[in-house]
Amino acid sequence: MRKKNVVVILCDQMQQRAVMQEGKAKMPNLKALQLDAITFSNAHTVNAICSPSRASLITGVLPHNHGMVDCTHTVPAYRAEYDYRLRTLPNVLKDAGYELGYYGKWHIERSYDLSRFGFCSYETEHDIPKKQVHYLDKLSIHNEGYKDFTLCGVYQEGIEASEEHYLFSKAENFITERKHEDKPFCLFVSAYAPHDPYMVPKDLYDRYKDEEITVPGSWDGHECKRPVFYERLHEVWKDFGPEAIRKAIRCYYAYCSLVDEEMGKLLAFLKREGLYDDTLVLFLADHGDMAGAHGLFCKGVPAYEEGYGIPLALKMPGMLHAGERCAAYVCTCDILPTILDVLDIPWDGGRLDGSSMMPYVDDEGKCGESSSLAEFHGQRYSYTQRIIWYKGLKYVFNGFDRDEMYDLSADPEELHNLIDDPLYEGKKKQLVSLMWKKMEESGDWAMQDAQYCMHRLFPVGPGQVPVGENFKMFNTGF
Repeated sequence: MRKKNVVVILCDQMQQRAVMQEGKAKMPNLKALQLDAITFSNAHTVNAICSPSRASLITGVLPHNHGMVDCTHTVPAYRAEYDYRLRTLPNVLKDAGYELGYYGKWHIERSYDLSRFGFCSYETEHDIPKKQVHYLDKLSIHNEGYKDFTLCGVYQEGIEASEEHYLFSKAENFITERKHEDKPFCLFVSAYAPHDPYMVPKDLYDRYKDEEITVPGSWDGHECKRPVFYERLHEVWKDFGPEAIRKAIRCYYAYCSLVDEEMGKLLAFLKREGLYDDTLVLFLADHGDMAGAHGLFCKGVPAYEEGYGIPLALKMPGMLHAGERCAAYVCTCDILPTILDVLDIPWDGGRLDGSSMMPYVDDEGKCGESSSLAEFHGQRYSYTQRIIWYKGLKYVFNGFDRDEMYDLSADPEELHNLIDDPLYEGKKKQLVSLMWKKMEESGDWAMQDAQYCMHRLFPVGPGQVPVGENFKMFNTGF
């Protein structure tokens, strides 16, 4: 029996709350896909920037284990270097007989030689033709001493002029060339949208002209006890008035709709070719975007749900579990083992920090004990963070500032930092202990070995864990 085909649609910087459930972005094709798919309502990225999260997607391990802890273009290699010894999802599928194609943003490692990962056909940001469009309007921010930063804009040309249209057209060509072959295919379509700047065709922007776009209630940033660093970031946007905020959000929604429009064409193509029902289709994002929440745009250090929550829909071959929702806490590292589980292909690559999501789908009772871990390594400024989700609660370790704790069940907008609330002291320690356990399981020894007096920043320590051999300096016991 021929193996099932795979189509992965990967978006950049798409906020879960904007596009899933009751999100305000117009996403009719994504909503239709969800009727055929399993929707994961508590999916999170393992890192809120591109390269670390994308590398975790193909390796199934956390950033500290694959080495790409920052974006490829922002730091020198010694600060973020991908470990080429790791086995990856495309490598395994290639060895299982799949023909692999990749079109769109790569941004995982610096060689841009995708053949070493098993892809026989690919075009990345190094190869994609640059679009030529005429801008009707742009919106930028001005900060003294910095270059102006363009956040969004509208151009005259239609959807056909967009990079996304080009990429999804290449995807159809890839399928057409292989649909009659004996080999199954695995196709990745990696859209730049809706990454900033949110530049959109006028006709998509106009689709929102009659929609009420509101300034997020958290825009003024009056949350109780949020980190001072977040306040400093909010100052970047202090000159943005309500009109500018609404315009930027409208452009962001329209950019999300652009992906939806092109995805709909691809899914319709699969249906016409008789391939849709029996193909595994995965829709997700590498991370989210603040899109005005908490007085911020884009992504980075702030550990809010707008940056870490990602859309995740899995359409199974044979339409199994169509329309189901899964509330388990799952993350980017779980994608690799899930795809292989569904395809019944064994993993032969050593350690994984993720696990298949299917046991949660098959047994809803297991969801209540699920948890998820993310890590952030601070980009150019090296701010250390670890984040954990468990039973509606979220704890954020900020090595540079005040920690955070939110009761997402009661406070989904994260307006009240409960880190010093005595009523949550027991739950805070429970989350910290669980975080230490998960860091130990993933081999996060840089954190586990932080027993020195100047490193004792957690509310409770890791306990009597083995000290890493690489960090033993003395033979004398103290």
